[in-house]
Amino acid sequence: MIDVTVVLVEGGMPSTAVAPVEVFSMAGVLWNSMRGKPVEPPFRVRTASQDGRRVSTAVDLSLEPSFALEDVEKTDLIVVSAVGADLDAACPANTALYPWLRKWHARGVTVAGVCAGVALLAEAGLLNGRTATTHWGVVEACRRRYPQVHWQPERFLTESDNVLCSGGVYAAVDLSLYLVEKLCGHRVAMETARALLLETPRVWQAGYAAEPPDATHEDRQIRRAQEWLFHHFTEPVRIEALADQVGMSSRNFIRRFKLATGETPTGYLHRLRVNAARHLLENEQQTIQQISRAVGYDDLAFFRRLFKRYTGLSPQRYRECFGQPHESIAIAGRAPHR
Repeated sequence: MIDVTVVLVEGGMPSTAVAPVEVFSMAGVLWNSMRGKPVEPPFRVRTASQDGRRVSTAVDLSLEPSFALEDVEKTDLIVVSAVGADLDAACPANTALYPWLRKWHARGVTVAGVCAGVALLAEAGLLNGRTATTHWGVVEACRRRYPQVHWQPERFLTESDNVLCSGGVYAAVDLSLYLVEKLCGHRVAMETARALLLETPRVWQAGYAAEPPDATHEDRQIRRAQEWLFHHFTEPVRIEALADQVGMSSRNFIRRFKLATGETPTGYLHRLRVNAARHLLENEQQTIQQISRAVGYDDLAFFRRLFKRYTGLSPQRYRECFGQPHESIAIAGRAPHR
């Protein structure tokens, strides 16, 4: 069992705490039970507040924790829910949280922040020198308070080693499903999303590409190139022009890109496009040819070969395994979400 601790804080949106509790608790459970299979819960989920007392939220709803922070004896994953938008008030009100987060992080525990709750990770010093995201409404305050953090609010989710951040209130769902996939595999994440009538994680606000590996290196020119690719991967890309854009020769650019990311620029671009195609196959009813063109490939045969190389499945087979099911799932008389 993977132990998850969701930290409840004063003044935030309750869904930023409740959504992770529901997603992790239902993984391996709800889909299986609906299909008449034995439930196989991979997570043990608990909630904690600073002192073990009930917390108030931004709406007329209070949340009762299971534990105080000091009573948590074991955890593998910590999710910090959102505070309110007034960081000048929220950050000093959570002083007991910061040494607790640093302690568990030093032990190798994964720590994630949701929405404005990311500021509490920054206050604890966990984001220094890292890329991070948060709600667009508090990002300027975060930039002023934490200038040593690389803020990228256009992203739904960032990951740097074992520290994750998500932007926006309902990005708590994306973060939770992403972690289910990371810890339990793609099939469990897809089944959890289907059972809860959710789409697969939207990692980028500017698009639908999943986060490729290793954007945490210190080569700023290569990070600039990666960011450009994230926003333009559906367009024709010339590696020579991209190298020139970041002030390098093509040869040096390819060498440094592979050193920083472990992939060539072309391989990295293919991975972005394949991840985008995965999302479309999971959630949309476009034809394979339409999806191929949507992610940047006019040559359908090449797209099919490339997709199978990266995923082990043909696009059609992938859709059959992970796409939205055609059969109805009867929940309060509603048709399944499309």
